[in-house]
Amino acid sequence: MVDKIDPSIAAGLYKNMQGIGQGVRVTSGNEGAGFGAMVKKATENAMETLRGGEKASANAVIGTADLTDVVEAVTNAELTLQTVVAVRDRMLNAYQDIMRMPI
Repeated sequence: MVDKIDPSIAAGLYKNMQGIGQGVRVTSGNEGAGFGAMVKKATENAMETLRGGEKASANAVIGTADLTDVVEAVTNAELTLQTVVAVRDRMLNAYQDIMRMPI
């Protein structure tokens, strides 16, 4: 568990998450974007963050990256992965709760 949040990391995460809910509106029926579009955009953003961390790590190995940038990218990727795992766990718990409900 994180005891102290670094403001630069929080700012980076906020920057990464901007635009996830933009353009998504609640509609009835099949018109417009909905929950599925929001989940797809969030997944794409998470994958982009993870790829950025991998690229920064690779650049650090060959010696072409600044250490600060590498640490920030890897930390963002780690936090993104932790978030994805937490969301997955909650979704699985919700599914299991629904399956246990009496009919």
